[in-house]
Amino acid sequence: MNILCQSVSRRSVSSTFWRRALSSKVYKSAKEAVADIPDGATLCVGGFGLCGIPENLIGALREAGPKNLTCVSNNAGVDDFGLGLLLQTKQVKKMISSYVGENKTFERQYLTGELEVELTPQGTLAERLRAGGAGIPAFYTPTAYGTNIHEGGVPVKYNTDGSVAIASAPKESREFNGRNYVMEEGIVGDYSLVKAWKGDTDGNLVFRATARNFNPDCAKAGKVCIAEVEELVQPGELSPDDIHLPSVYVNRIVKGERYEKRIERLTVAKPEGAAQETKNAKSSSRDRIVKRAAKEFRDGMYVNLGIGVPTLASNHIPKGMSIMLQSENGLLGMGPYPQEGKADADLINAGKETVTYVPGSSIFSSSESFAMIRGKHVDLTILGALEVNQYGDLANWIIPGKMVKGMGGAMDLVSSGNKVVVTMEHCSKTGAPKILKSCALPLTGKKVVSLIITEMAVFEVSPTEGLTLIEKAPEVSVDDIKAKTEAPFKVSENLIDMQQ
Repeated sequence: MNILCQSVSRRSVSSTFWRRALSSKVYKSAKEAVADIPDGATLCVGGFGLCGIPENLIGALREAGPKNLTCVSNNAGVDDFGLGLLLQTKQVKKMISSYVGENKTFERQYLTGELEVELTPQGTLAERLRAGGAGIPAFYTPTAYGTNIHEGGVPVKYNTDGSVAIASAPKESREFNGRNYVMEEGIVGDYSLVKAWKGDTDGNLVFRATARNFNPDCAKAGKVCIAEVEELVQPGELSPDDIHLPSVYVNRIVKGERYEKRIERLTVAKPEGAAQETKNAKSSSRDRIVKRAAKEFRDGMYVNLGIGVPTLASNHIPKGMSIMLQSENGLLGMGPYPQEGKADADLINAGKETVTYVPGSSIFSSSESFAMIRGKHVDLTILGALEVNQYGDLANWIIPGKMVKGMGGAMDLVSSGNKVVVTMEHCSKTGAPKILKSCALPLTGKKVVSLIITEMAVFEVSPTEGLTLIEKAPEVSVDDIKAKTEAPFKVSENLIDMQQ
């Protein structure tokens, strides 16, 4: 009876009252919206690269000047844009990120001990944010099992002399149904800073294209969510079916004053009839690898292609075959590069290159993207490597003390349990073998590689039996391959020349 009375009573109150109760979410400026963020706050910041970042809120935060911030964000911006602006002014004490390769200020501050860094696999980061916002304190994931992210020892902070001041601690692991998993904790921030395309004054948000990325996950993970939007409308102007993030997650909303929407890697299609690249030994080797990788495609596959050489394999999809390319920043059905003048800052791939849609494309958040990957809904992953060992261990994300880029989504992709194909040159620039008995660099995944394709050879990989040479380049002998391969391998009885 009381419940019924309360329900009737609420309905009898005019809609004007409820509008008034919610109207306090609207702030006049970004400066006003971030004014109470204190020193030492933890911020969950949306965006992927420079796509979908809260430009105005970051600028206002730089002006406000809080120090010793912990920023949870997939990337750290670039030196003069995005979170790079807060690194310039040394307002950030710690970053929790997955990929920071384009920020030299970040790299310098990390390697000289000015900045603490917790590098986290991209899918794990998205799920930690999603879990935090959903009230889930921890979860298990196969990602990073057997790597130093699991076992500990990753430098979190360096001393000024280059020695390690703080190293990451080991993480709990557990076996489920014969498979090993790592426990990760959810993330809850003091504030979240996110950017949407449209929002209403109640706080309902609509994102545009791949600018959605980490924004919904970050929004949910903050105790106080501050959203900036390009267009602010009245309640009712957005169809309920079109809303991507309900108002319950948003505490403050502000219309952005201006947007640069900088494109990190403007990439366009070559005009028809454009001069072809002059062939040299390196490009010929690359073409051979790419064409062979394309032979792994099967009609109807969902495929994730890594940055660089693997992406080029999409140029060699056989006529009549249909595959859907998945990009881990939240795009299924990735199309070719746009024509000159048609690039869209809100539509990029995981390499931050401008792309297009194809018929049947769909867009989703970062956590949804990695749910597809982790849940074995993506059939094939092709990516590069620095080293691979004879049982399929893969290293491709860091050279300690030298190269600090982060693992991005690679650890999640290779730990999915789906087919993983590595494409790489057979030897390093110095001529050293890259197919080894044991990887010297920190691992991306343990016993995860199914097939290795180089300009010299194709190896099948067994996690228990090791390598089997199944194809070779026509101009090389088995002895040539042995001379440039540290790991032992068997030769298939059905050895053939490399398929093209």
